[in-house]
Amino acid sequence: MRLFFRNIALATLMALGATQAIQAEHVTIIAVNDTHSQIEPASDGQGGVLRRRAIYDQVRSDNKYTETVHAGDAVQGTVFFSLYGGEVEYSLMDSLGYTMIILGNHEFDNGIESVAKYYKDIDAVKLSANYDMSGTPLEGMFQPYCIKAYGDKRVGYFGINVTPKGLIGEDKYAGMRYLLSSDVADATARYLKEVQKVDYAVMISHIGYDSYDPSEPNDSTIIAASHYIDLVIGGHSHTVVKPGTAYATICNADGRPITVGQNGKSGKFVATYDLDLETGNVVYTQIPVNSDWDAAAQRYTAFNAWLDHYRAGVDSLMNSTVGHSVAAMSNKEPALQNWVCDATMDIIGKVSGINDVQCAIMNKGGIRTEMPKGVITEGLLMSMFPFDNRFVVLEISGQGLLDAFKVMASRGGDAMSKQLAVTYDAAGNITSAKLNGKKINPKATYKVATIDYLAGGGDYMDSFKAAKQIFVDDVKYGDHIISYVRGLEAAGKMVKSTGEQRMVKK
Repeated sequence: MRLFFRNIALATLMALGATQAIQAEHVTIIAVNDTHSQIEPASDGQGGVLRRRAIYDQVRSDNKYTETVHAGDAVQGTVFFSLYGGEVEYSLMDSLGYTMIILGNHEFDNGIESVAKYYKDIDAVKLSANYDMSGTPLEGMFQPYCIKAYGDKRVGYFGINVTPKGLIGEDKYAGMRYLLSSDVADATARYLKEVQKVDYAVMISHIGYDSYDPSEPNDSTIIAASHYIDLVIGGHSHTVVKPGTAYATICNADGRPITVGQNGKSGKFVATYDLDLETGNVVYTQIPVNSDWDAAAQRYTAFNAWLDHYRAGVDSLMNSTVGHSVAAMSNKEPALQNWVCDATMDIIGKVSGINDVQCAIMNKGGIRTEMPKGVITEGLLMSMFPFDNRFVVLEISGQGLLDAFKVMASRGGDAMSKQLAVTYDAAGNITSAKLNGKKINPKATYKVATIDYLAGGGDYMDSFKAAKQIFVDDVKYGDHIISYVRGLEAAGKMVKSTGEQRMVKK
């Protein structure tokens, strides 16, 4: 009889264990990153904020516990931001149901005061563990972490932000102090686990899956050195980390595999991370934001009507023809980069009154969209050059130029006018640098046209920051380019360019 009851008890315990395994709680984290003002579907038909809303609502309806996360750079990249300065994107944050958001570098494009203006009205929890905002307009709006309870399990979430130096104009984040992400990330996760007694620590980051500069922390290096982080939801590098690939899992310092994800840019994918709160296992998936969601999106009639007000202004610019292009040119290829720099040389003398500017150097990352064949609209050019940057003329030494070329070589080259020809080797060393066919003299002084972002040390152009500024314009350089294209059209000319590489790896 004693054996019988012991067997009954054992069977009962086994049944309870099986039931608990079946009913183990999960939290599903919905995440996007770098949506870059892509309110409507992009030119390839992917993305769109109404479709994303439909996906979010579907996932939320299918799961008991959900969080909805934006990992930074919600703005900058389409006319919606150029025209309305963030009003559309930030107003949508709560409508889309984000529970946690972090800053990207482009949130600062219109300055820290603009960030504060919009962020103060957003209900979502704002996370940043490595930006000290004391004494700035953002003081009190952000917290380093938050803890959410799901049944008897607790999950800690914390935000990690990118190094502002070299990415954000110094005047745009004045007063904010950066703490090195590699010093803060695992330390925060450890604090959450050992002091706050959370079961899992989730890092939401805007530092990139990897980075141009090996010395800059990124998701991959932070995970590899970590002991306490359980999941990383990333942004910034526009990497599409496909679920199921080797890139989606990185072993930490203890050899434990950690899931890391990222969704490219423009809101073309929505990620879900299903965290099993019993085992810690994560199932990572990506949902394409495509026309399959159009029928579901149609039910948001009030949302759609609200957007119509903003669409009217955008459509008026996108339908305003200013010129024509002979051929389509990708912003990732030399032809468009060459055209931008050559156009700058045509413009700069008239704008600055300096007639002996010798060359132009621009950042290819500042050209945000491609040039189509045929009609060029005002809205297209605003999307192509969306930043609030001004033309600058620098007086710089030849050595300063050579130092700038080395920085440019480290990222595979940048845009330059036809007066320049530069080569570099596999290690990024400059092997030849000529201006109008003559070798650049390190001791000579040159006059170079660029933009204030680079002149202020943006994109790590420290030698530009050290140069003398002899002219700074007070008009957005994109406006000058729009006027330039209008002038070509009035003269019966079309936009055209040559596709030679002016900075070549040999």
